[in-house]
Amino acid sequence: MSTKNFEYTYTVQPSDIDILNHVNNVVYLQYVQDAAIRHWTELTRDHKFDAYVWVVGRHEIDYIRPALLGDELQIKTWVGKTEGSYSIRHVEVYKDAKLITRTQTTWRLLDVKTFKSVNIPDTILELLQ
Repeated sequence: MSTKNFEYTYTVQPSDIDILNHVNNVVYLQYVQDAAIRHWTELTRDHKFDAYVWVVGRHEIDYIRPALLGDELQIKTWVGKTEGSYSIRHVEVYKDAKLITRTQTTWRLLDVKTFKSVNIPDTILELLQ
């Protein structure tokens, strides 16, 4: 698999379920964060970027269909437009090959010491694009 696109399978757990007996809306944001972390870990397995940290600036999420306890989900992510200190990450969640959520998250790169935004270095840009 190309490191530019990343996907994995996840089985819905009891702790993901709300009083409506489907995955809680907030839990999908946890899936988004988990996908970003897993993908970043894969992209940077041969690199160290300890001087930087990513933070979320914005989430946009579309809830299309519900997921239920025990459902097997395919979670797919990739990085879109990236410039300056910002990067757009896309995450889609599928059940039985049908799209159930679509998320676009704006991430901002910060200097880990000052927590001020910094332009994304070329070494990171190369990994993301």
